[in-house]
Amino acid sequence: MDYDYLLVDGYNIIFTWDDLNELANANLDAARGKLADILSNFAGYKNCTLILVFDGYKVKNNPGEIIKYHNIHIVYTKEAETADMYIEKVTQKIGHYANVMVATSDRLEQMIVIGSGAYRMSAGDLKKEIKKVNQEMEEKHLRKRQEKNYLFNHLPDEWKEYVEDVRLGKKSWDETDKKKNKKE
Repeated sequence: MDYDYLLVDGYNIIFTWDDLNELANANLDAARGKLADILSNFAGYKNCTLILVFDGYKVKNNPGEIIKYHNIHIVYTKEAETADMYIEKVTQKIGHYANVMVATSDRLEQMIVIGSGAYRMSAGDLKKEIKKVNQEMEEKHLRKRQEKNYLFNHLPDEWKEYVEDVRLGKKSWDETDKKKNKKE
């Protein structure tokens, strides 16, 4: 399914995906960074606006923060605002005029965003879609590497003829300079 916006509940994804959960137990910043990199790559391929939301509600005097990271937006919610609250607010604003997908495994959150006109995707479904996209990108890259990409194939037809005549010795490169000088 295509969507214009993908809102991702960051900690829900981190603590649901085994590899990120394991990394978070050792270094939460590293897990956030790895998720941001994965999602940045994904958003570039899907050509959607991706908003990755992390809870900041337990941090005293936290004003919240929105950071542009490569091609995605990372939101750290303000004090007393959960990621769920932020996602609900954004979904209510844009869910009725844009295709919005919310990635979270929080069942209550899923039901709330559906009521706002958005679609839902579980953490497991997001992981599957990312895996599928990565496979598509790899296949595209391999196909491109196998294609022959010669400069000659991209020349206008009249230049192709001229270059071929030069290659066969029927004309020389100097002839173009002589023609150019005669016109001036």
